[in-house]
Amino acid sequence: MGYMAAETTEQRDSWLTEEQQGSWRRYLEGTARFVEALGAVHDRTLDLSLGEYSLLVQLSEAPERTMRMSALADGLVLSRSRLTHTVARMESRGLVERRAAEGDRRGVNCTMTDAGYAALETAAPGHVAAVRRIMVDALEPEELAVLGRIMAKVAESSKLSGGTEEGLTALCD
Repeated sequence: MGYMAAETTEQRDSWLTEEQQGSWRRYLEGTARFVEALGAVHDRTLDLSLGEYSLLVQLSEAPERTMRMSALADGLVLSRSRLTHTVARMESRGLVERRAAEGDRRGVNCTMTDAGYAALETAAPGHVAAVRRIMVDALEPEELAVLGRIMAKVAESSKLSGGTEEGLTALCD
């Protein structure tokens, strides 16, 4: 299992088993390679990066194609600073617009423009074909269904255990 110094029973019980360690490492490699491959498809063949595509998908599913920047950052699992830079780049290309939120002087909304919607419609077939080729076709239908259920649990656990300020406090204290 790699490096392990002399340890207490409590410490030993906190280590991952060989099987758990193998699964963990396969998860890390699989997700990294999937995102790398999908990002490469976007970079080489589509006019939207994977991050830009994901942002436009979120907006396309929102009422009036508009979301608060804070909700968009949370939905995309991005820092507000990183989202601000991405939105600024997309705004300069006419894909989105930022506007003050009505009734909230500090809130900012991000709205997909018609050009953004057209860019999303153009990129969608290539994106979907890549997801199908890289992931969907590599799995049996029941494996894909299990993967979806598993990742929903991981997402929820991550939110509760470190993906929020409250979760970090509970995890680290």
